[in-house]
Amino acid sequence: MNLGVNVMLKLSGWKNPILLLLGIGVSNLGAWIYLIALNLIILELTGSVLAVTVLYMLIPIATLCTNFWSGSYIDRLNKRHLMIFLDLIRALFIFLLPFMDSLIFIYLCVFIIKMAGSIFEPTSMVYMTKLIPKKNRQRFNALRNFINSSGFILGPSIAGFLFMLGSPYFAIHLNSLALCMSAIIIFLLPNVESGGDTVLSEKVSMSVIKSDWRQILRFSQSNKHIAVVYVLFSGITVFMSALDSLEAAFATQVLSLSQSTYGFLVSIAGVGIIIGSIMNALFANRLKTNVLMGFGALFTPIGYLIFAYSQNFTWASIGFFTMTFALSFANTGFLTFYQNNVPVNIMGRFSSVFGILEAVLIIILTATAGVLTEFFEMRFVYMMGSFAFLALGFMMNLVVWDKSKKAYYDQVNNGDEKSQYIGYN
Repeated sequence: MNLGVNVMLKLSGWKNPILLLLGIGVSNLGAWIYLIALNLIILELTGSVLAVTVLYMLIPIATLCTNFWSGSYIDRLNKRHLMIFLDLIRALFIFLLPFMDSLIFIYLCVFIIKMAGSIFEPTSMVYMTKLIPKKNRQRFNALRNFINSSGFILGPSIAGFLFMLGSPYFAIHLNSLALCMSAIIIFLLPNVESGGDTVLSEKVSMSVIKSDWRQILRFSQSNKHIAVVYVLFSGITVFMSALDSLEAAFATQVLSLSQSTYGFLVSIAGVGIIIGSIMNALFANRLKTNVLMGFGALFTPIGYLIFAYSQNFTWASIGFFTMTFALSFANTGFLTFYQNNVPVNIMGRFSSVFGILEAVLIIILTATAGVLTEFFEMRFVYMMGSFAFLALGFMMNLVVWDKSKKAYYDQVNNGDEKSQYIGYN
């Protein structure tokens, strides 16, 4: 009887997190369908691969245009209300996309959608941190990775089915509906602001934004370990973005894989991150965040190296599985570390400021990788990038295994829901 009561209590404590995961899942699945459909629409409209490439460049550019000011608003507004507003804005502009026949207007519309997305991401992170108790965050992050990776596999399949039923335009409208559903789910979630329905306590001006930046820099200087770990993990994202930009060309031109075989290879990558996420969820209470980050930071680039040296589909698939399996550990560990150590009241500004550095490096390294392939063999460029990535992985391990910093990686402490840092509001 007591066992049944305990189970019911545990399930009731997970009601809101499960609802949040449902919203994330619906939105993520719709995003994959939208991405594939939009690629086909642009390709059909222009017949240019370069025109499709521009879509991917809009993501870091949108980040650069929003992150220097968005954090100041995120930390001062009601997160739940802001998430609902951003979902509805994205739904509106995505709904309008199929009615546009001008490439410039499509790019402008996509740019607005990406800007809203770049604000939504840190906002949702702050909301999750406030909603999920510290002891449950690692398991929640593992389940979130599982949901995202499931969308990675199911999205293309569902998109293909929808194209058979209708057209890419129908799939675009379906994503608009998915975002509306996500907004409704978020509406059903509780308000996590301590002061109820919060509004701006002060007008956000350029002087306020400058003050916020100085505040984040002071926090980073006084908490160097947190800042170093964040920058190093951003480096992982940067290297992955640059290497992933060469991935399709490497698979089809260097390994001579067909498009369908490459699609199957991508599915194997999805399976890797799903299995890794399940393992993370099952052993969440036994694995410390530094173990997760250290393992992921080391074996993700090893996966890229296996892929770089592969001569056939078998070794390429082993490389893909290794990189995504390890990545699920790195992601879970880093998200939990970030949520547990960055004060929630400056989290929006912190991620926005460092997000600018990440976006700049992604643009530079991705462009550099593309240019280098014009002068050197693609396999050589991919190998050198993977070795540099591995060196970063060793650096990450040196930092996270520093015994004097063990307190940063504890799952539970006495100040669970209170910031351990004073003076950052």
